[in-house]
Amino acid sequence: MFDLPVVEKTDRKAATRFRNFLLDQGFAMAQYSVYYRMVSGKDKGQTMERRVRENLPEYGSVQIVSLTDKQYENIKVFKGKTRENTEKREQLLLF
Repeated sequence: MFDLPVVEKTDRKAATRFRNFLLDQGFAMAQYSVYYRMVSGKDKGQTMERRVRENLPEYGSVQIVSLTDKQYENIKVFKGKTRENTEKREQLLLF
């Protein structure tokens, strides 16, 4: 999650560069300033955190939140007043 300044042209360029970096690293946009990516373990998460840290813009706020598989599975999603059917959210499995 991030809140980056976009008043000056140089700030807008830095914010765009950061967003593009996240997309290039396989992140998906949940909201305009909220991006997410699943990783396969704590070590991979730490590696990704290091990459993000190395590409931070000079100004603004960036926050990283880590969720376990179980926490992710328990996310409740609402569209308007209707809850989406997310009874069993499973981690992506690759073979």
